Amino acid sequence: MSLTRRQTLRSTALLGAGLAPSLLPGLLTPAHAQSGDFPNRAVRFIVPFPPGGPVDTTGRGMAVPLGEMWKQPTVIDNRAGAGGVVGAEMAAKQPADGYNLFVAAIHHAVMPSLRSKLPYDIENDFVAVSFAASFPVVLVAHPSVPAKNIAELIALDKKSPGTLTFGSSGNGGGTHLAGELFNMHAGTKLRHIPYKGSAPAMNDVLGGQVQLMFSDAPTAIPQLKGNRVRALGVASLTRSALFPGVPTVAEQGVAGYEAYSWAALFAPKGTPPDIVKKINADVNKALNQPAIKQRLFEAGAEAKPGTSQQMATFLRSEMTKWAQVVKAANIQMD
Repeated sequence: MSLTRRQTLRSTALLGAGLAPSLLPGLLTPAHAQSGDFPNRAVRFIVPFPPGGPVDTTGRGMAVPLGEMWKQPTVIDNRAGAGGVVGAEMAAKQPADGYNLFVAAIHHAVMPSLRSKLPYDIENDFVAVSFAASFPVVLVAHPSVPAKNIAELIALDKKSPGTLTFGSSGNGGGTHLAGELFNMHAGTKLRHIPYKGSAPAMNDVLGGQVQLMFSDAPTAIPQLKGNRVRALGVASLTRSALFPGVPTVAEQGVAGYEAYSWAALFAPKGTPPDIVKKINADVNKALNQPAIKQRLFEAGAEAKPGTSQQMATFLRSEMTKWAQVVKAANIQMD
């Protein structure tokens, strides 16, 4: 095993044990960034969700190839809590030197419209580095639902408005918002049932306690392969390779409907532009590697390279879009 590999495993283990970065000798020692030789020590990726989820998988999908490119350790630091708020607050307070990066998600574009006071500002406390990955959302139904497509679902809802229910990972989450956006575009009254995570929501769809779910790909794919749920439509504007043969909701008559989750890379505000540019270029190289694309694909994600400016513009558009949905649906935090 190479020295860099050993360092990476050691530093990740120490962080997983709850030890502070200052206790990682030679890995995360504070220092001023020098763009000419960046990076010359370990780079930390702060992930605001637990290990194993799609955002964590994306963070690791970037960190591993970047560590190989940079010949430096890359450390995944999971700081879960409060729907991504704990990790974001912590990341915003780190040195703006390029050695502390933040793996943000759709939650951070939605949260400002759900909570009047946040301990960080996703636009003003961070600088966008790069888009990373998108996670397609698919509308699935329990086999007992007679609708075989979106048109039939809408007709079914019109007969008995508010009767059909859809589960989600929780109030204000991406799968909840996808359902409310569908109601807005399709004129339906699907009733929302929140759960504490995608897994319990899907379990109740499988059991028939709720009829529908706007599911993230990793949660839906195993159930679709087992024919335990039926796919009615993909929420993106174009068809997804993750769901071959499943038409989009938009092409089935709900014009303009688009919803998906995503993950992106940010850095604390004040990070030197030349370092941001270098990280962005290297992230794009990593995301264009066939092996990395495949790894993300197998995890239910699609690699999305792009410029830092494109990510900043996208963040603003997402904040505006979901604020309108939150207001129209009168979504309240738990």
